[in-house]
Amino acid sequence: MTLVLAATTPGEPEIFASLQGEGPSTGKPSTFIRVSRCNLACEWCDTAYTWRFTGDNRPHRDAETFERTANQVSLSEEESAARIRELGCNRLVITGGEPLLQAPALARMAALLPDLHIEIETNGTVAPPPALDALVHQYNVSPKLAHSGNPAELALIAPRLDEWSENSRAWFKFVIAQPDDLDEVLALQKEYSIPSERIFLMPEGRDCDALRLRSAWLAEICVANGFAFTDRLHIHLYGDTRGT
Repeated sequence: MTLVLAATTPGEPEIFASLQGEGPSTGKPSTFIRVSRCNLACEWCDTAYTWRFTGDNRPHRDAETFERTANQVSLSEEESAARIRELGCNRLVITGGEPLLQAPALARMAALLPDLHIEIETNGTVAPPPALDALVHQYNVSPKLAHSGNPAELALIAPRLDEWSENSRAWFKFVIAQPDDLDEVLALQKEYSIPSERIFLMPEGRDCDALRLRSAWLAEICVANGFAFTDRLHIHLYGDTRGT
């Protein structure tokens, strides 16, 4: 069986070692594996090469499309696990795209890596099946707000949000573009009883200037509301590049 992965260059799967750039594990050495395909389409997505293939007309601010054959790689679960192990980190971050669309294959891969701390980054719309859930130590859940361009009926699925809120391994990361995005976060927190200590707010941006500009006022919002702030460390270190 195979995983469908994103590519750093044609034919080369996006499996790499770096520092986690976002959320509760920021700064920790990690191995990343990036899957291809997503069920949502954020207008500001910085990994549109995982889903906006030629013929996909879902909106994106860059209006760029990508050739599927140059940006997707099929790799066996065994080979994926071997490449992850070779990189030598004890923390694995499974990101995308939307990883849980390939949950059965990920479960088989994760079973080959029983000694690793496994994080999954998800948009929160797909429930993890028991076989995978049993192997995951941390979920970084990023529900998409209205400014993402996704219809709420696709991006904010009530049963899923209830389940994530009740899951102590799930941390919520909300991307914030404008100060009034906070109203939507507070409404979701109230509706789904999300504990403040598991909420991170992150500035939207794909370059250092945009992140710094939004961070100035977002930090104050976090202090006032008891939420954690997360920057995008990898952007500051490496820029908006693949494999970082």
